[in-house]
Amino acid sequence: MHSDRPILIVIFGLPGTGKTTFATLLSNQLGIKHFNTDIIRSLLGKSQQYDEENKVFIYDEMLHLTRLEFEKGKSVIVDATFYKKKLRKRFKVLAQEYDVSVKWIEVCAGEEVVKKRVSKKRRYSEADYAVYQMIKSQFEPMQEKYIQLFSDQEEMPGLIEKAIKFIKQ
Repeated sequence: MHSDRPILIVIFGLPGTGKTTFATLLSNQLGIKHFNTDIIRSLLGKSQQYDEENKVFIYDEMLHLTRLEFEKGKSVIVDATFYKKKLRKRFKVLAQEYDVSVKWIEVCAGEEVVKKRVSKKRRYSEADYAVYQMIKSQFEPMQEKYIQLFSDQEEMPGLIEKAIKFIKQ
């Protein structure tokens, strides 16, 4: 980012919607770090460990990595389902602590598209259709201002362009 002030860009949404693909492209476009819970889980040897304790551990690690970037005055993209308010709140509080603005971006896709995507092996995500349905049923409504981007309705370059406009607001 070419701003003096760092920002936190939170990419959230259901499994299989294209969050990580989008976040990776946005990170490359903006030249800022991108942290993803699935990648962190894999790097820490916590694959297939989704109990509450391990979820908290992974989000704690992502918070820690984000904090380190804020301490350097850098912007960050974080990417996870963020399906619970308490998970979102911790990043909001961290941003407030560093006087960093937060931009919330939900990546969405239709259920049939998601079903196809999660039926294929993906590099880091282990979520299948049952996990998608479970998270969808437990997803707590977003209360912050955010933008929805539909990865099944528009190509990534257009989504990146919309996101950058939203981030600059």
